[in-house]
Amino acid sequence: MINRGEILETIEMIDQQHLDVRTVTMGISLLDCCDSDPKAACRKIYDKITRSAKDLVRVGEEIEAEFGIPIVNKRISVTPIALVAAASDAEDYVPFARALDRAREATGVNFVGGFSALVQKGMTPADEKLIRSIPEALAETELVCSSVNIGSTRAGINMDAVALMGETVKRTAELTAARGGFGCAKLVVFCNAVEDNPFMAGAFHGVSEPDTVINVGVSGPGVVHHALRAVRGADFGVVAETVKKTAFQVTRMGQLVAQEASRRLGVPFGIVDLSLAPTPAVGDSVARILEEMGLEKCGTHGTTAALALLNDAVKKGGVMASSSVGGLSGAFIPVSEDEGMIDAASSGVLTIDKLEAMTCVCSVGLDMIAVPGATPASTIAAIIADEAAIGMINNKTTAVRIIPAPGMDVGDTVEFGGLLGSAPVMAVHGESAAEFIARGGRIPAPLNSLKN
Repeated sequence: MINRGEILETIEMIDQQHLDVRTVTMGISLLDCCDSDPKAACRKIYDKITRSAKDLVRVGEEIEAEFGIPIVNKRISVTPIALVAAASDAEDYVPFARALDRAREATGVNFVGGFSALVQKGMTPADEKLIRSIPEALAETELVCSSVNIGSTRAGINMDAVALMGETVKRTAELTAARGGFGCAKLVVFCNAVEDNPFMAGAFHGVSEPDTVINVGVSGPGVVHHALRAVRGADFGVVAETVKKTAFQVTRMGQLVAQEASRRLGVPFGIVDLSLAPTPAVGDSVARILEEMGLEKCGTHGTTAALALLNDAVKKGGVMASSSVGGLSGAFIPVSEDEGMIDAASSGVLTIDKLEAMTCVCSVGLDMIAVPGATPASTIAAIIADEAAIGMINNKTTAVRIIPAPGMDVGDTVEFGGLLGSAPVMAVHGESAAEFIARGGRIPAPLNSLKN
């Protein structure tokens, strides 16, 4: 039974501690939209999305008003377009991205994700066409997001795809140079991508998912930070228990919103993704949580241990609160979207090397990091390969969302605005990895892939 004190506590979390439902995401299968005629396929895609999601924004706003729970974004994820477009005779997949963007505009959602390909073991002609279409697709559309899965624990790492993605990231930045390389903020390169991720830019609707599904992503770094202030000086056992209890409360709120959205839309409920996804707002930072544990600045020695504790406790608390916790669930560390991370990176304490170490113990990976615009494609590919190796060996999801900011160098800041914030341009190693990336082929799957 929920008592009056718990209700008041939740109200305080929403009102003063930045607690929100970051996204209600409707996943939509487009497999029945395949057609040999690309124009017909695009028409079917538009019709399916607008029919399925016509009430998504309205229902989200109604729940927000009735329950007093902020729902920041309403989003759509779709079947990886490489799978849908493969049935057509199209050579250029940009029209498919335009169809997604038109459907996004018609439904009023904030983002649509799924201009994606899964190439961990190799690329089909359709996969390669999609990847080569990404720069133009992201430059010509406003809020379409793209992702490519280039590795997995079972398959190893497709280094040909890694090299191609290094070039793709560079080209995307060039085509969106007038906006600081904004297109790259809508592009994620994964290892071990999950099929029920509601968070952009990496969301897509997996082929094993229902025809439509509702997934909810909840965010509460400010709530966790506030809770830890009350146990300042206590040992780590108390810290872990405090985070677990707070994560439990946050997840229960997400479960309520997810079930209510599912009921009103007549769409199956999928998962609640409890992720401490920060914003640029002061008081809504994962970095500040780590500093509350006793670190002078995020990125100093001890940061990885603090983040490991936080991520584990968040997952434990969330799992107890819902039978359907999924997605990525844990702590995100997107530099440009976290006020404390921005501060730490600007001061030079937080470096890409330290961020890479931190990704070993948290959710996802090197996220929303700006690097000098002159960074070679081979260096970007090598950064992707390093992060994919962490995911592959440790059987976890890792990713890279990196912005080679055109015309900018270390010390500059690229501004994106809104939830995407601003990113200080961070240094990369100047020594070349070109010969390493040029080898191509596939890094074999590790021994721990043999589980059958």
